[in-house]
Amino acid sequence: MTGGPGSGKTALINRLREAGYATADEAGRGVIQDQEAIGGLALPWVDPEAFAELMLCWEMRSYRTATREKARTVFFDRGIPDIVGYLRLEKRPVPNHINVAAQSFRYHSRVFIAPPWREIYEQDDERKQTFEEAERTYESMVGTYTEYGYELTELGRTSTEERFRFILDTLH
Repeated sequence: MTGGPGSGKTALINRLREAGYATADEAGRGVIQDQEAIGGLALPWVDPEAFAELMLCWEMRSYRTATREKARTVFFDRGIPDIVGYLRLEKRPVPNHINVAAQSFRYHSRVFIAPPWREIYEQDDERKQTFEEAERTYESMVGTYTEYGYELTELGRTSTEERFRFILDTLH
């Protein structure tokens, strides 16, 4: 699952987890929380490249952990292509090893994408982007995931429960 910040992805991931599905947490938020807890500098507003590297490590580990769940569907709150999209959005070069990771660590061909949704968008301690930046993030993810050959299925601007049912209906 991908999309801009504040578009309801994490609420939906939490609902899937509550229903018994395997999930993987968002790297960006986790890295920010960890870095702030230790006084680290790998934060998007301090060192975007270091932040991207830590997200890459997190996402590769999440992917490897998920592959051990061979018989189960695992829902990811973002993935490795999001790191590419983030770097492009920040007008930073995408190191070759991150591109290789995005090509090598493949998710299901269908990726759900949450569109920007002003009515639910909120900033918080980890989400400092404006709504306009969230819209640009969404566009960056559309371009990036499409470039890597994924089929994007947009989630409606509906309740978490309706999105949950849509995902299950789509997958079954």
